[in-house]
Amino acid sequence: MRIIIAGAGDLGFHLAKLLVHEEQDIILIDEVPDVLEHASGHLDVQTIKGSSTSPRILEEANVGKADLLIAVTANQDTNITTCIIGKRLGAKKTIARVSNIEYIRQRDKLDLKRAGIDDIVSPESLAAKEIKRLLKETTMTDTFEFENGLLTLMGVSVDDMSALKDKTVEETAYLNPDNSFIAVAILRNNETIIPYGGHKFQHNDHAYFIAQPNGIERVIALTNKKRIAIKNIAILGGTRVGIHAASQLSKKYKIKLIERNKDKCIRLAEELPDTMIINGDGRDVDLLKEEGIQNMDAFIAVTGNSETNIISCLSVKNLGVGKTISLVENVDYIHLSQNIGVDTLINKKLIAANFIFRHIREGEVLNLTSIHGVDAEVLEFEVKDKSKILDKELRDLDFPKTAVVGGVIRKGQGHTVRGDFTFEPKDRVVVLSRPECIHQIERYFK
Repeated sequence: MRIIIAGAGDLGFHLAKLLVHEEQDIILIDEVPDVLEHASGHLDVQTIKGSSTSPRILEEANVGKADLLIAVTANQDTNITTCIIGKRLGAKKTIARVSNIEYIRQRDKLDLKRAGIDDIVSPESLAAKEIKRLLKETTMTDTFEFENGLLTLMGVSVDDMSALKDKTVEETAYLNPDNSFIAVAILRNNETIIPYGGHKFQHNDHAYFIAQPNGIERVIALTNKKRIAIKNIAILGGTRVGIHAASQLSKKYKIKLIERNKDKCIRLAEELPDTMIINGDGRDVDLLKEEGIQNMDAFIAVTGNSETNIISCLSVKNLGVGKTISLVENVDYIHLSQNIGVDTLINKKLIAANFIFRHIREGEVLNLTSIHGVDAEVLEFEVKDKSKILDKELRDLDFPKTAVVGGVIRKGQGHTVRGDFTFEPKDRVVVLSRPECIHQIERYFK
């Protein structure tokens, strides 16, 4: 595929990084020489300096032969204009990054396809959905359901209380007598490990499992942590992410939103009638205590300042809040959650990049998700009648060492698998894979 990405910032760069492993023909367009130089120095991509709203620049990128044009600059108007012009010049499919919540709420009414925009993506809206997903389980750092929970991806922290600490994967077999879960990844000091029998779980590891429905409680038991039923949530920051999150979460939870700008608080009170709006500085611990933050079940920090979000989460954690989620702008911060005490750090640009990546995988991959901070993707494939994965036991398939089959959904049931497992047509297979071998994994399912 020929793919043009307008905008070489964090979102565009991460998206290009994912696509380079797919042997795609990638062209990056940006007006800033430094970001293009960084991209070309780290990725095998073509770069063009200039404005993506310029027909001349788009034609230089050969947009008429582009299978996909993705406009993800920081400017919404630039992205919309880029897609409209690119479509007129022959791009087969266009995707625009938007920030205005009205485009998301009224996408059907606006009929953007007629204008030349096939799809829109809002990093802020996607971040809010991610927050909603992460709040499902307080003892986990990450969770994702396949086929409505027939299989579940789960992340847990390994600390002094954990039954996993200082045990190898083999040594933990007694904790899993019915093979209801399987270890698929370990995040340790920014390094992603695909674990096999001899790998040992260590203090401060983040361990990731795929579990059958009856394995979920077993994994939670490994943490030796008490589950908390989430009812009351505090959100710090009246940003777009904060507004999206409050709007979605207030349907199920009691929400308090703290915002330091008084005028913005007045507007938020009108826009979010089911949310209690508090005017104040969320960095003020005394204020947080006055507002009963110690009685909150979860705290979500989504101001525009990463450091404020992290420090606020650490402060409320010390006050006894069970679940903390911090939004960070710097992609490099994602790995820090393993060591600093915040339950989960999220980056809206990485979330958006992974969402867009699904468009490239459409038809080949049924589902795709990423684990925060982990250099791997979790994909769901369907086994076809002539797939190469058939007719052999899993252990005899010469499967890449940088990938692991986490589970199979067959006839409405989820199964975690071992080496003697054999696949059947129409099986839905969940695989965790390092990005560089996704293309290799695909060949097993064609």
